[in-house]
Amino acid sequence: MMPTPSVTVLKDTTANPAPLGLLGFGMTTVLLNLANAGYFGVNAMILAMGIFVGGLAQVLAGVQEWKKGNSFGATAFTAYGMFWLSLVCIFTLPATSWGGAFKADAASLGWYLLLWGVFTLFMFFGTLKLNRMLQVVFFTLTILFFLLAGSEFTENASLKAFAGYEGIVCGLSACYGSMALILNETYGRTVLPLGDKKVLPASQPEAEALPSLSA
Repeated sequence: MMPTPSVTVLKDTTANPAPLGLLGFGMTTVLLNLANAGYFGVNAMILAMGIFVGGLAQVLAGVQEWKKGNSFGATAFTAYGMFWLSLVCIFTLPATSWGGAFKADAASLGWYLLLWGVFTLFMFFGTLKLNRMLQVVFFTLTILFFLLAGSEFTENASLKAFAGYEGIVCGLSACYGSMALILNETYGRTVLPLGDKKVLPASQPEAEALPSLSA
């Protein structure tokens, strides 16, 4: 008799990194845009959040999404984590002895933000296959980048303040997504809805997508 081939099934038992990435992005975005709206100035608190929470925490989440085979999550968290680290460098490098000659002007900041807006717009198109929470986050983030780019190109303080309020909405939507993922997984049911897309597998009853960044 021919030997029966054995099949090894690998089960992913690692935690979902999306709540950490969304929280890191959301909290830092809210704080920076409170500054853009005029509630306080950019200070060490925002720089520290940008390095450790918006930056390193999101990069770590992106690496974990990569290990799970989620290209969208890996790209999003890693890219926006690096965005925060680069933004902190833009704020701080001109204050160093060797970086004073390289301070970014309004036009260069406008192009910087515009390119991030274009990238985010394409990422938003990707969320159309995912859940409503991510669609809100990426849509409001796209608008935020374009508003901030416009405020830099025109040097319009009122436009920047308006962008700040819009950015607060964006950040809070990401924080909501983080809390929803955590609570829904903890309680084993939908405590906070994510607007998951419903799929109809062949010959099976209606099922909801799993609660992850790719859901």
